[in-house]
Amino acid sequence: MENFALNATHKGGLTISHYLDCSPNVVSVFKEVNKLVLVVTIGLVSVSLLRTFRPSTSRASASAQASYVIEGLSFGHKGAISPNGRAVPGWHLSGENHTPQLLSDRIILTPPAPGGTRGAIFADNPITQPEWVVETEFRASGQERGSGNINFWFVDTGRSAVGQSSIYTVGKFDGLALVVDQYGSRGGSIRGFLNDGSANFKDHHNVDSLAFGHCDYAYRNLGRPSKLRIENGPHGLRVDIDGTSCFHSEKVNLPPGYFFGVSAAASENPDSFEVYKFAASTTNSITREEPNSEAKRQHLEKLDKFPGSPEVLPDADASTILDQTHQFADLHNRLQAMNHQFTNMFAEFERLSRQLNDRHAELMAKVAGSNAGDSSDKSQQPTGEALLPLSRRVENIERIVLAIQRDVEGKDYREHLTNLQQSIEGVRGGLTEHLPETISHMISTAAPKMGMFIFVVIAFQVMLAGAYVIYKRRRANAPKKYL
Repeated sequence: MENFALNATHKGGLTISHYLDCSPNVVSVFKEVNKLVLVVTIGLVSVSLLRTFRPSTSRASASAQASYVIEGLSFGHKGAISPNGRAVPGWHLSGENHTPQLLSDRIILTPPAPGGTRGAIFADNPITQPEWVVETEFRASGQERGSGNINFWFVDTGRSAVGQSSIYTVGKFDGLALVVDQYGSRGGSIRGFLNDGSANFKDHHNVDSLAFGHCDYAYRNLGRPSKLRIENGPHGLRVDIDGTSCFHSEKVNLPPGYFFGVSAAASENPDSFEVYKFAASTTNSITREEPNSEAKRQHLEKLDKFPGSPEVLPDADASTILDQTHQFADLHNRLQAMNHQFTNMFAEFERLSRQLNDRHAELMAKVAGSNAGDSSDKSQQPTGEALLPLSRRVENIERIVLAIQRDVEGKDYREHLTNLQQSIEGVRGGLTEHLPETISHMISTAAPKMGMFIFVVIAFQVMLAGAYVIYKRRRANAPKKYL
């Protein structure tokens, strides 16, 4: 125990002494005080949270009915459609006879020129919520007699069933199709079509008769985007255009697991169809972001692996807690579980601290005890282990030298030297005795004969002389010509 005294003299000569005791008991008391302060802090936070989370029943129900945008099935609702200008995240863009143009604020499915083009955009993932609302904005512009159509799809297999088709060229599909075109010669209309996969619209003799709902709407050359709203819920299917009801059917209830898509087709006198926004939302807050909630749930389950921790409380939807009693009970249980977690964490940290201290002391003892032995071993190590490879190499060299010496001393090379000397003497004797005779014989046999040469020369001269005599005689006997 160590005591430190701090003396301070006050006016009037009063001396105050303050002693600090740093014994292990006092340290444990300090730790308990820290825990108590932490618990008090948590209690104050809980009181403030309890005061904050006192919404009325109507407010809780209103928050439960709030709509949430499904990011993976929407575009254009947060400004720029594409983050890189090349693709729309979560969507597949395709075209026929042209490539749809992707701008910062809209997608041009069919251009003003040329005609006969098609364009489509379909979601890569289906919607998993049974209740949803789609709000989309589109615009159609073109010549005075231009034509074409834009189709909004909700089908089971997505782009594989539709592609770039319109309601008149699509084959069999399972789902809903909303068509905006100039049917009826009243400036335009919006019609709804349903199919369970049994009807082939491409081969049907009268596709227009299959519509289950419609309304008139002049959509061309408005100079502004048209706002289409599609709602699927417990009260059926409802379609609104520019804030006005188009048609409604309580008998239609679309199932989840289908894909959204938009396609447009232009004729020879084309209309340009542009999509500015497509926002799919749902009122179910639990399934708003299923992957993230699943990851959080797994993370909470992993927290339960902590030693001594209580069972992790599952997440609860806000709409299930309607009165203040349930709210207080839920908050109390969670704060109590949090307090247990903090207590167990302090206990675990203390245990780890003791283990680290014991381990450190053990290592220091081993290091202190092995210093002397290590120094002596290091000084003797070069004379033993370091010279062992060198000694082995010297022994190998010695064995090789002894083997060479035995070979040289054990064999007799005199006979080989005698035979070599005799061979050399035989070659030298042959050269000195037979070489002159051989050379003279070669010269005598190969040299030309002089008699033959002289005979040829004389014969040639005699022939020349005879030829000259004959020539002179013939010339002398030849007739003479006179001028």
